Amino acid sequence: MIAFQRTAMAQELVAALQGKTLLGDAHNGLFLAAPRRTGKSTFLQGDLRPALQAAGVVVVYVDLWADAQRDPGGLIAEAIARALEPQLGLVARSAKKAGLDKVKVGGLEVDTSKIGKVDGLTLTEALRLLHESAGKPVSLIIDEAQHALTSEAGETAMTALKSARDQLNRPGAVNLMLVMSGSDRDKLLRLVNTVAAPFYGSQIQRMPPLGPDFINHVAGLIEAQRTELRPVDQSLLLQAFEVFGYRPQFFMAALGQVLSPLADVAGRFEPALVEAARQQQAQDEAQMASDYLGLKPTEQAVLWRMLAQGPRYRPYDAEALRFYRDITGRPVSVTQAQKALEALRQHMPALVWKSARGEYALQDVAMHRWFDTLVATDMWPPRASHGHLPLDDD
Repeated sequence: MIAFQRTAMAQELVAALQGKTLLGDAHNGLFLAAPRRTGKSTFLQGDLRPALQAAGVVVVYVDLWADAQRDPGGLIAEAIARALEPQLGLVARSAKKAGLDKVKVGGLEVDTSKIGKVDGLTLTEALRLLHESAGKPVSLIIDEAQHALTSEAGETAMTALKSARDQLNRPGAVNLMLVMSGSDRDKLLRLVNTVAAPFYGSQIQRMPPLGPDFINHVAGLIEAQRTELRPVDQSLLLQAFEVFGYRPQFFMAALGQVLSPLADVAGRFEPALVEAARQQQAQDEAQMASDYLGLKPTEQAVLWRMLAQGPRYRPYDAEALRFYRDITGRPVSVTQAQKALEALRQHMPALVWKSARGEYALQDVAMHRWFDTLVATDMWPPRASHGHLPLDDD
């Protein structure tokens, strides 16, 4: 994978997190949404983290999708504990090895047995200690932050982080900078859009995708290595990149294939790249259709309702039950709808996401774009081919 730095955007976000911009609320928490595989995590780790460190900030990074089987609350606490460990110093480490429960570091009495455990107060104390012992501001970057909402411990951790922010920050001094990213804006909104949400009032920012600057960088690399291909048609490269959904991994893989000396490409490579993108898009859509057609009638009706309603989806209200009945041709009870939702969650791959509060959303936001396209072209719902046999709920 080639390296493409987004230094200017990283510097702008660092200033916003430090509260140095005239407008904006990033110093109270920066929430970034971008589809999966569009370079979000690469930016956070390769651009934003180094920029924060260069500004004298201690950075803690945790990806809640790194281990989907682990409780997200535990992952957050452990990431803070790992960053704190080097800051504790020889005295604290010796105390832990000697089995001492408490030690004074930086003027704070620390319960060493609790560091890293999921406890709201402990997280706040650990972040305060990390800040005071390092003598620097702290930034906590949580990638795929919406996953924290899938467990009570994760929700507790988020509430604790809000409390830590309120305690550590004051006018003119931002000592705790929180960065939350998510691959689904609708899920990430659940952290900010209700009075009960831990970061109520904060705004979700859409992270801009890679675009012409990235394509210009790639074209420059091609022209430097393959002089016979000069000039590269950047408009066709950008067209292919857009069809790939602005996902650099898929784009670069296809580019490598069409530029390979083993590739059977007649003429210029750019049209072949656009065709490869369209084939990938067709395959993705065919897989979604196959997944949908492989569901039982009630499961299809529930998924259809979720696709149509988006963040407004309520699984068991009167309108939803009426919708399920109209689609399946028979009454659907709340219990049957619950079973269908659970089946969609257990599907491989999972089609539905559930929060600890019992809220449901699509696992893959790309299904919304697929659905909207079919509806706009009057091709919804997908039609079964000979390879798909209708399933019965029973």
